[in-house]
Amino acid sequence: MTKSLEKFGDYVMLMARVFSAPDRWGEFFRRYIAEVYKLGIDSIAIVVTISLFIGAVITIQVSLNIMSPLIPAYTVGLVTRDTLILEFSSSIMSLILAGKIGSNIASEIGTMRVTEQIDALDIMGVNSANYLILPKIIALVTFIPVLVVFSMFTGLMGGYLIASFTGMISTAKYIYGLQSFFVEYYIWYSIIKSFFFAFVISSVASYYGYNARGGALEVGKASTDSVVVSSVMILLLDVLLTNLLLQ
Repeated sequence: MTKSLEKFGDYVMLMARVFSAPDRWGEFFRRYIAEVYKLGIDSIAIVVTISLFIGAVITIQVSLNIMSPLIPAYTVGLVTRDTLILEFSSSIMSLILAGKIGSNIASEIGTMRVTEQIDALDIMGVNSANYLILPKIIALVTFIPVLVVFSMFTGLMGGYLIASFTGMISTAKYIYGLQSFFVEYYIWYSIIKSFFFAFVISSVASYYGYNARGGALEVGKASTDSVVVSSVMILLLDVLLTNLLLQ
């Protein structure tokens, strides 16, 4: 417990250094654009691929398990829509991104730490935490809504393809289910959650990478620890935010 509190204190102190005004705004925006491309745009392919197949699988499973004549066929589209919007496209996708993006950030910064590149920045009078970490956090937090929207759209498209090519449900009933009892707030709820998850992924990974010591083995451990801690925090936040935002 004491060790956990010490780590939390170190994390807060690091974030205090991170969220200070950059010394050179031009350099900050240059690094911000580079991080948006590396952390965000490069993640679109995996988000689209996973969401497409998950949307298809949800549609198949719901179609196979809702066989009662008392349940209308359009329920398949409705359940697929709400499952994707409420949980998968924000929470589950963030868990996946914690593995991809979080490990990337932790290993990159950890490698810079063990090769003494961060020490060199500190010696030159540069706020290394602000210079290295702030662009990553801002880039992921600002780009995460794009990934969430891509996930929602392609997930629903996956279900539509199943309806089109398998005949398990007619496309008309699937689309009617997507439109039935639609609550616009659910989309905003999912996007709001994703902001918190993006901050957790980027800041926790940066913390473990920044505090890595030793050699390649420690960098790998920092990367693993960041994914584990981020995943647990995302799940805890998911419970808290759902309780707060959907009451």
